[in-house]
Amino acid sequence: MKEFDVVVIGSGPGGYTTAVRASQLGFKTAIVEKDRLGGVCLNWGCIPTKALLKNAELMNGLKHMDNYGISVENVKFDFEKIIARSRGVADLSEKGVKYLMKKNKVEVFEGSAFINKDKTIKVTDKSGKEIDVLKAKHIIVATGARARQLGDLKFDEKKVLSSTGAMILTEVPKKMTIVGSGAIGVEFAYFYNAFGTEVTIVEMMPNIMPIEDKDISDVVAREFKKSGIKLLTETKTESIEVKGGKVTTKISGKNTEDLVSDVVLVAIGVTGNVENLGLEELGVTVEKGSIKIDKDYKTNAEGIYAIGDVNGPPWLAHVASSEGINCIEKIKGMHTPDINYSDIPGCTYCQPQVASVGLTEKKALEEGYEINVGKFPFSANGKSRGTGETVGMVKVIFDKKYDELLGARIVGAEATETIMEFVLAKSLEATHEQIIKTVHAHPSLAESNLEAVGVAYGEAINI
Repeated sequence: MKEFDVVVIGSGPGGYTTAVRASQLGFKTAIVEKDRLGGVCLNWGCIPTKALLKNAELMNGLKHMDNYGISVENVKFDFEKIIARSRGVADLSEKGVKYLMKKNKVEVFEGSAFINKDKTIKVTDKSGKEIDVLKAKHIIVATGARARQLGDLKFDEKKVLSSTGAMILTEVPKKMTIVGSGAIGVEFAYFYNAFGTEVTIVEMMPNIMPIEDKDISDVVAREFKKSGIKLLTETKTESIEVKGGKVTTKISGKNTEDLVSDVVLVAIGVTGNVENLGLEELGVTVEKGSIKIDKDYKTNAEGIYAIGDVNGPPWLAHVASSEGINCIEKIKGMHTPDINYSDIPGCTYCQPQVASVGLTEKKALEEGYEINVGKFPFSANGKSRGTGETVGMVKVIFDKKYDELLGARIVGAEATETIMEFVLAKSLEATHEQIIKTVHAHPSLAESNLEAVGVAYGEAINI
């Protein structure tokens, strides 16, 4: 039996970050991983998908080179090479985590972890053979989440795809149906459409990207329609059947005609990886596929914690990392403030990009705030006009009473980068005046942030 101060189960962004910080704080630390270091995010999600989306961005850019006075003819692409580049990026990410574990003296155990009733941890190989037993004062579960199935339909990753299967197709499908229009759905819609796939998105809600304000999601919807992506909103997916090499998706609601495609991507959310960990035997409370925790990430079992996707929404890699650091610093006894979940940025990396923090306009009104709203279009921004990226806007929502920034939304080029000004402003409780009086570089996309705040208070200059 090997003894540690801290054992982390799972090595995704939450798990490996927690392990590194634990080691920095002087804990003897181990991490258990049954697959690849870096978890889903670095190997099958956040990072390799951005590699694919860069390819799509370049491909779409080539289609509009004439706007810049550049003639491009006979454009070809090698889809296998595109997928291979993405996998290469994932491999580099895994190597990076291996380096971090070695540098920080975190001992890595390859295998599946099971927490025994005496809170020792059994590590088994793929055949189920026990290869190690670990003991720790603190066990942090960071096993993440997986794609949620549609009813009893299982992913075969050939015809019925999760995001993992969508990343490794060997050829471009002629037709693809995507069920769900959250971040995963719209990102893959953008990617495959760029390479010629006829894409149809099925969404139950009235708008795609339903967690966003309608005027923000409308921008994406308009651009998607221009590129040939079909959007079936207020439409429910009833069933999916694979037959004769094709996939038939039966739908109801606003649209009722069966959809026949080569593949279907089911992107309806995720569920926590809570099975086969010994949680039931320990009496750990699990609700709706998520481990229940308190504000310090403690479960109801002494010495066992849960961070990241496995403890429920928001299912974001940066949340998992922040929770891991917060959890281990509290275990150390440090004065660590609780995470303010209203200050968490959300980012979607299709084009146009969407990024947000805080309340939507609709939510702010539902909560009873009197608000000032400011919108500034990128078409009025000098840098945007110069680069030809004029689609989209910046939108801000302020509380009239206290001049508090309640939320911000950006749709357009580099939105996932420029949102951070508002994330910082919100976390510091900055007033509109402090934002306006901060000198912004010219020309820059971030000037649109300044102008949107100005619009909210009648102080905008360039609109």
